Amino acid sequence: MKMSLYSFARLRRRTVALTVGVLAPLATLGIASPALAVTHHPTGEFAKFADCPLSNPELTGCVYAETSSGEFTVGKRTVPINKPIILQGGIVEGPKGEIAFQAAEDGNTLTKVPLAVPGGLLNIVAPEYLPKWLREIFNNFINEGITGVTETTELAGPASNIGLSVFNLLTQKGTALSLPTKIKLSNAFLGGSCYVGSNSHPIVINFTTGTTEPPEKTLNKPITGTPGELSFNEAGTLITLTGGRLVNNTFAAPEAEGCGGLLSFLIDPAVDAELGLPSGAGYNTAILEGTLSTAESEAVTESE
Repeated sequence: MKMSLYSFARLRRRTVALTVGVLAPLATLGIASPALAVTHHPTGEFAKFADCPLSNPELTGCVYAETSSGEFTVGKRTVPINKPIILQGGIVEGPKGEIAFQAAEDGNTLTKVPLAVPGGLLNIVAPEYLPKWLREIFNNFINEGITGVTETTELAGPASNIGLSVFNLLTQKGTALSLPTKIKLSNAFLGGSCYVGSNSHPIVINFTTGTTEPPEKTLNKPITGTPGELSFNEAGTLITLTGGRLVNNTFAAPEAEGCGGLLSFLIDPAVDAELGLPSGAGYNTAILEGTLSTAESEAVTESE
C-alpha cells in the first residue's frame, strides 16, 4: 500500500485511514519555465511555500526542505555546509498513493549555493597550533582570494529524476531521498563549466535516515541518520520533521570535466589529482541536516 505525509495528518484528524508504503520514484516532471511561472503569496505558517507550483490543478501537496548543516566529501576534500540549501516544489498523489514531484514554480527546485572549499585551489589551511582568530584570518584569505574555490551542488537534469520515500524516511530503511547531482567547481582559473558529474552522468546520492553499508575494505565506515521529530499544525494540513539527518557514503564520483575551458585537457587532470578523482563507492560522503515541511496544497492556496 502507498502513503503520503498527508495520510499521517488525516489519521490524526481521524477523517481518513492512514495508508503505509513506499512513495514511488518521482516521475513525469519537467522543469518549470520562469517565463511561465505564476507568483503566489501564501501567508502565515505557509509563507515558505511561495515557490510551490500551485498553478497545477492536480497538485496535492507542497514540499520545502532546508538543509542548514552537514557536509560533502568528494575524494580528498570535505566541504562543510554552512549556508542554507533549499529543496522545494510540489507533489501530485495518484489514486494508489504514487507520487510525482513537481518542480518549483520558477524552476529553482534545488537552490544553487556556493560553498567554500577549505584550502582553496592549493589545499592550504592554517596550522592548528595558531590561535583560532589567526587561523580564521589565514583561511579566509586563502578561501576568498584568487586561490579560493567554491563548490555548488546542482540538480542534474529535470526534477523528475528525484526519488522520495516517506515510508523509508520514517522507518529508517532503504532510500529516503534519491538526489541526482552534479558539482560545479568555481574559480577564476577553472572557468564557468568545471563540473564533477553531469546531466547525462549524474552523481546519484541515495540518502537514508538509517545506517549506510559502504563496501568492505574501503575508507568509509557505516554512518546513521535520523528522520527527526514529527509534528503537525492544529489543522493537520502542515507536517514538519525537524532535526532530520540524511546520510550516504556509498556513492561514487567521476572525473572532472570542462575545467579551464580550452585548456581542460591540461586542467582536468590537475583537478582530478588534487581532489582524488575519480573516487569509487566508499570514499565519498554526503550528510544533510535540517528540516522538512510539507503542506496540503489547498491549505497553502487558501492562505493567500
